[in-house]
Amino acid sequence: MGCPAVEARRWGDMWLVVAFCLLGHGHAAVTKEEKAHLRSQVLEMFDHAYGNYMQHAYPADELMPLTCRGRIRGQEPSRGDVDDALGKFSLTLIDTLDTLVVLNKTKEFEDAVRKVITDVNLDNDIVVSVFETNIRVLGGLLGGHSVAIMLKENGDGMQWYNDELLHMAKELGYKLLPAFNTTSGLPYPRINLKFGIRRPEARTGTETDTCTACAGTMILEFAALSRFTGISVFEEHARKALDFLWDKRQRSSNLVGVTINIHTGDWVRKDSGVGAGIDSYYEYLLKAYVLLGDDSYLERFNTHYDAIMRYISQPPLLLDVHIHKPMLTARTWMDSLLAFFPGLQVLKGDIRPAIETHEMLYQVIKKHNFLPEAFTTDFRVHWAQHPLRPEFAESTYFLYKATGDPYYLEVGKTLIDNLNKYARVPCGFAAVKDVRTGSHEDRMDSFFLAEMFKYLYLLFSEREDLIFDIEDYIFTTEAHLLPLSLSTANPSSTKKNTTTQYTELDDSNFDWSCPNTQILFRNDPMYAQNIREPLKNVVDKNCPRSPSRLDEISGSGKMPPLRARDFMASNSEHLEILKKMGVSLIHLKDGRVQLVQHANQAASSIDAEDGLRFMQEMIELSSQQQKEQQLPPRAVQIVSHPFYGRVVLTAGPAQFGMDLSKHLAGAQGLVARAEPYSGCSDITNGQAIQGKIALMQRGQCMFAEKARNVQKAGAIGGIVIDDNEGSSSDTAPLFQMAGDGKSTDDVTIPMLFLFSKEGNIILDAIREYQQVEVLLSDKAKDRDLESESGEQKPVENDSQKQALEDLFMTPEEIAELLIVHEEESPVSQPEVPSSDSPSGGDRTSERDITPESQEHKTEETEHSPKDNVQTPPENSEDSTEEKMDNKVQPMESILADWKEDIEAFEMMEKDEL
Repeated sequence: MGCPAVEARRWGDMWLVVAFCLLGHGHAAVTKEEKAHLRSQVLEMFDHAYGNYMQHAYPADELMPLTCRGRIRGQEPSRGDVDDALGKFSLTLIDTLDTLVVLNKTKEFEDAVRKVITDVNLDNDIVVSVFETNIRVLGGLLGGHSVAIMLKENGDGMQWYNDELLHMAKELGYKLLPAFNTTSGLPYPRINLKFGIRRPEARTGTETDTCTACAGTMILEFAALSRFTGISVFEEHARKALDFLWDKRQRSSNLVGVTINIHTGDWVRKDSGVGAGIDSYYEYLLKAYVLLGDDSYLERFNTHYDAIMRYISQPPLLLDVHIHKPMLTARTWMDSLLAFFPGLQVLKGDIRPAIETHEMLYQVIKKHNFLPEAFTTDFRVHWAQHPLRPEFAESTYFLYKATGDPYYLEVGKTLIDNLNKYARVPCGFAAVKDVRTGSHEDRMDSFFLAEMFKYLYLLFSEREDLIFDIEDYIFTTEAHLLPLSLSTANPSSTKKNTTTQYTELDDSNFDWSCPNTQILFRNDPMYAQNIREPLKNVVDKNCPRSPSRLDEISGSGKMPPLRARDFMASNSEHLEILKKMGVSLIHLKDGRVQLVQHANQAASSIDAEDGLRFMQEMIELSSQQQKEQQLPPRAVQIVSHPFYGRVVLTAGPAQFGMDLSKHLAGAQGLVARAEPYSGCSDITNGQAIQGKIALMQRGQCMFAEKARNVQKAGAIGGIVIDDNEGSSSDTAPLFQMAGDGKSTDDVTIPMLFLFSKEGNIILDAIREYQQVEVLLSDKAKDRDLESESGEQKPVENDSQKQALEDLFMTPEEIAELLIVHEEESPVSQPEVPSSDSPSGGDRTSERDITPESQEHKTEETEHSPKDNVQTPPENSEDSTEEKMDNKVQPMESILADWKEDIEAFEMMEKDEL
């Protein structure tokens, strides 16, 4: 997402687009030399990523940076909808074309264009995502064409170029058009590049649902194609899809849902936010106004934006709501794709909330090194992956342009440092499988090259560092460059639809251009800092702590409500709070504890509301207890030459042996293959594995027996490698090694499990380098050996850890609780909402938000975007917590409202999952 802020005005029969909004002033606090150093770092990182793609992967669609080879669809284990972006059309090369020119690599750009023209085939018999193909491939071809003609006109090369990329874009546009053959005009989510839709050979065309962003993120690329070629049909189809989505918005809230039926227009998922599934729909409404000069797009955007700020924005948070009941929060977590929204707010000219949300996201990054795919409202990890998404870097760039505040240069430096520390591997940059462990995934998506390096380079660039004026272009959602001059080129002959055919709007309510930030901030360079200051500890302050500490922080004088996660049955202060809420605690003869609520015994109706909330939280916490027993993944980190800790593999834990979470140093040593390789009898090469970490193959005996045998031979740890050839943590559930039914207290060494693919990475390294050293740990350690400081993060001492642990209920305490909720005075067992909520796979479509899940279950359902969001079974940290009205009400009314909200949450869970 992104573009210079602009104003579109009619001049006679022409639209003039004037770039003026994002011309941020310079700031003396950061020198040109410092920016130049960071800019050169970005160039070196890009060369590392792009060079390895071209050397090891091209002409494949993507690079697999851990195994140093290309990802070819059909030759690797399927990743579900994530693979819908791959069409055997050298995706990464096409997606990177205009990035090469932004980074002033014109020679490499010419070479890349020649390769695309001669090597790329768009007529493959393969089913691809319409959305992904549009933004990455069609957008990449159009962006490449835009900068190619610019270079040619400026005499900077490309004199041989004769619109070849545009011809390919037109060919691809015609291949995508059949997807729009629906009664609604909304496109099918997938299409076969060779056979189109619905034919038997197509193997697609039976889908009924798509995500809002999937259908609503076509207008920029399709309109640009129409205006470059003079063929209006592309813009007309994209416009019709947008018109239909606008017509189907929820009229009272002016919000749209995540998933819609492409034939009937019924909302399939009725939750609404600004992240996955909807994000780029809003982005393209505003940018369509900028690029095409049609007021109706701006009117629609402003209408939606007003609803977003009214219902979804809870600064600094952006929380999903139900479109029919927008005052009710639909979930207690946020996904990483909403990180684009501050940048869109800059384009809108609404700077304050942009600064607030961006600061919150930055603090989450400082806590976890990267932005997790999803995180809770109290900033814990919900989905732990990070596939090198660029949205936060995008918003950082636009906020710097708007404010000139050098703080955002420091933010950009943090992003550079973290990428080099935690994602860089010998063959490129690897996605992070789990931000908690630092383990890697064999994945480097094309958008990493298309967007991340573009935004980081622009962040640290001066005007003279660019070979063209970036303000003359608008960025698509994939950061491809489309010239603003298209606003006056071959406008569609179709009659422009106006918003007033759907609803009467008062134009005076809308800003028709964003403010000039040079005027806004020239005399107040502290503007952004003053907004950030109250939020500087917002993430730390949301860590669970005792009620008394919360009260000290709030300074309100009133004890905040006791939360179920903080409750300790041995705390007398907590028992007093329960009594005030009408909750009593009964010790049963069998040693368990029973909680009973007598709502009419609460000190007040407000306390009764707090009691209802507490009981519901406790029900959820108790029902999720068993899920929480699942051990987290562990990390195997290769620390020897030439890896130096840069390759981290996801490992399954063992339910016996050394608990790596309690041994911060982990276990480090050279690896050696045990003989026999099964590890199922006395080890015959004891001298070879003594003092080392033994490698064994799964099978033939129990895991505990393998551990005992290598421990007896003197090994300091063990790694069991799956015997199922081709298995991978990318596609298989996390595996935990169980004991043998006997006491395993005698096993003291750490034991970890690797699937075949990850295990082969170690075996291949041994074959090539002989001496391979690894670290077994709960989380990858700081391995940036080339960094200047080499400082380690301070480790909490035992007393600090104990103090933190004292703030929480133990799992045993939760398990002992027998929750009883009573609506009337007699003690009775309540009907507890089922914890067996359906699991499924909501997925957006562009960047594949792949959920973190202990079981990695993904069920196929419908599309949604800026990425494939495959929703896992609800994480234990995802509690459904209704908002309670603080007004005093009769208890009958309170209970009735509470029941209604619980039912609404259950319905929303079904919608969501």
